[in-house]
Amino acid sequence: MKQRLVFPRQLICVGVISRPQVLLHSFLLFTFLLSPIAAGAADITQQLHRPLNSSVGRQSRDEADSLLSIGKQQYASGYADKTITSCLQALELYHSIGDLKAQGLTYNLLAKAYIQLGSSKEAEDALRRGLAIARDTKDFQSQIFVLNNIGTFLLQQGESAAAGKIVEDALAIAHGVKNIEGEGLSLSNLGLVTARLGDYNKAIKLYENALLFRRQTGDGIGEANTLNNLGDAYLASGNYQDTITTYGEAMRTAKTNRDRTNELRAIDGLVKAHTTAGRYERAFDLLEQRLALAKELQNLREELKSFESYAQLYKQQGNYLTARNFYERAIVIARTLEDSKQEVQLRDQLTQMLQRK
Repeated sequence: MKQRLVFPRQLICVGVISRPQVLLHSFLLFTFLLSPIAAGAADITQQLHRPLNSSVGRQSRDEADSLLSIGKQQYASGYADKTITSCLQALELYHSIGDLKAQGLTYNLLAKAYIQLGSSKEAEDALRRGLAIARDTKDFQSQIFVLNNIGTFLLQQGESAAAGKIVEDALAIAHGVKNIEGEGLSLSNLGLVTARLGDYNKAIKLYENALLFRRQTGDGIGEANTLNNLGDAYLASGNYQDTITTYGEAMRTAKTNRDRTNELRAIDGLVKAHTTAGRYERAFDLLEQRLALAKELQNLREELKSFESYAQLYKQQGNYLTARNFYERAIVIARTLEDSKQEVQLRDQLTQMLQRK
């Protein structure tokens, strides 16, 4: 069930953007102009700066900081729904003590969680709020990261060219204020945009450049993400040796940092690469690792993905009986998750396979 943001009226955005072109126009307004939302954020700051009992305020801040930290861990572990719950609770507390910067950080994480769940309207709302706060507080670092999140969002909406322009703006700000972390992130996302446009050689160069910055900051999670992006580009260009090497490095880096999201993603990339190269035994070994990790995390959605990958691999080998078993196990989990869309897709795959036998 989707959760609804409920905040003071001054922070509520007016209107709902339904088309990508209008959505982009609104984001560009936020990028270059001082928006009404930013003014609203300033107004609410004044209201929230009323005297607050210091002990109560300290307790609220500690609780909010803890919730935000938990939310980050949940997101890294692939629990976007739990991340949203933690962020909403943290936001209520940050509002009560009037900490705008912390609210901005929380909105950014909230947006990423909504994007992961495919909740476009909620993601858009959180992104707008986060950018408004970053501009109102003249927080250049937050602006860099929010603009990158907006770029990611637009990319998922199929607006690759528009996403590229937004990320280029982020890169320009990062370069201007010499923010190494922001440069690494922006270059990595530019690589993602370039790859989406089909220029894999250019994307590879952007990713390699991004890695130089990410390694300077010791950002293991960011490094693993860029390595996975690089692996995707190598795979798309048919360079299987570099694909396997890069995904392997991403998996090790993610494992070291207990970054389960990138670890699972790296395993998925390796499974595709080894399967394409005909190394089925290695692909099955990796799927065994993936399923074990999903069970360790007690993450049913990742278990479902593992079973679906098993089914597809067995189907590719012509072992339809075993493939059917794994499809049926995946369907049971989809029903448990009450994910009717996923259940229908799995049933369709199973039906199509049985018809081709």
